Amino acid sequence: MQLLKNSRVFDIDFRKLEKNSIYIHQDLIISCKNGNNRAFKELYLLYAKSMFNIALRILKNKDEAEDITQEAFIKAYYKINQFDFQATFGAWLKKIVVNQALDFLRKENKWKMDEIGDENIPEEESIDWEDIDLRIDIVKKAIHNLPLGFRTVASLYLFEGYEHQEIAEILSISENTSKSQFHRAKKKIKEFIEHYEQGNRQTGAIYQG
Repeated sequence: MQLLKNSRVFDIDFRKLEKNSIYIHQDLIISCKNGNNRAFKELYLLYAKSMFNIALRILKNKDEAEDITQEAFIKAYYKINQFDFQATFGAWLKKIVVNQALDFLRKENKWKMDEIGDENIPEEESIDWEDIDLRIDIVKKAIHNLPLGFRTVASLYLFEGYEHQEIAEILSISENTSKSQFHRAKKKIKEFIEHYEQGNRQTGAIYQG
């Protein structure tokens, strides 16, 4: 099972796990720009799963995530000529998915801005991660159980590669609010992991008894 490094601990930098070249799949993309539908289908097969996971992390609902993923690819199909290789195709597509997911939450009145709030939390307040088991699967469970606002900020920062300034623009909040919400999310993630580990120890003690 893959372990997280403490090098960036929340400050974990998942983004460095993906070192995609800006020109990856260039031939397919150019073919798409020239109207080759088969090439776009290949791009879909390459990116559909990862884009679905992005939508799922935000929406927390498989059916809604599938719908948003389909809508995002349709939008990408019609906007493919706007892709200019200034970023990776995955990053460009991801931005469409994220915006589609957030638009859906707003339209469905599921996006509650009061969950985000606008109070600042001192970022200097450190969190002790010593002896905390930072396995990716457990961290993902912890983030999945966060309230919507915290979950969205944490997912955008940790998994989707956005900086706080970008998150602020996407969510229409201040950069300080994004940072403070991420700090709150880290606290809740730590609490979740501690409770998770405690539950495992208790279960192990029962079986040993």
